Amino acid sequence: MYTHSKNIVTAGMPVEQAKTALIMIHGRGASAESMVPLSRYLDLKDVAIFAPQATKHSWYPTSFIEPVEANQPALDSALAIIDELVKDVIHAGIPADKIYFLGFSQGACLTLEYVTRNAAKYAGVIAFTGGLIGKELQLENYKGDFGQTPVLITTSDPDPHVPLKRVKESAGIMEGMNASLHVVAYPGKQHTITNEEIDLANGIFFKEPLS
Repeated sequence: MYTHSKNIVTAGMPVEQAKTALIMIHGRGASAESMVPLSRYLDLKDVAIFAPQATKHSWYPTSFIEPVEANQPALDSALAIIDELVKDVIHAGIPADKIYFLGFSQGACLTLEYVTRNAAKYAGVIAFTGGLIGKELQLENYKGDFGQTPVLITTSDPDPHVPLKRVKESAGIMEGMNASLHVVAYPGKQHTITNEEIDLANGIFFKEPLS
């Protein structure tokens, strides 16, 4: 079993000059460096980008719908790395309500698990194919109020790794904690991030306000 060391790839504007931050969490077998180029397709301005790197390129060893114990201590270590990063960003002057989270697959699961354990008003949460973690969800782990934070969860129907039932269950829990949910299941979509999902995220989170 393993834990994670703090290894953060940065991009975009220097955090001291940025108005918003984007935390990008990679999937199993991928890397922080592979996540950062995705930001070019998002209509972001004045953003500091942070992408943590998982030890062994995996945030936890087994499926996210296995018992939580099967993914320890890696899971708790991963959550601690994200928490430390969020605190660093806030300390640098970007408040929580200006922080966006984006994750894919295993990174989407970790994203949802972190924000739901630490619910607050964030700028937005984008989970491309993911759900909350555990064989049975432990509701006592989930605390706080999202303050109508917009949350997008996309998936395929069916997906080989992420059951649609878990996506819907996760969305329901977050909605009950005052998040503003957008859930989209694409019939037969590959386990990847599509242009359609990017366009959807841009429309929900990054569209220009009407003048």
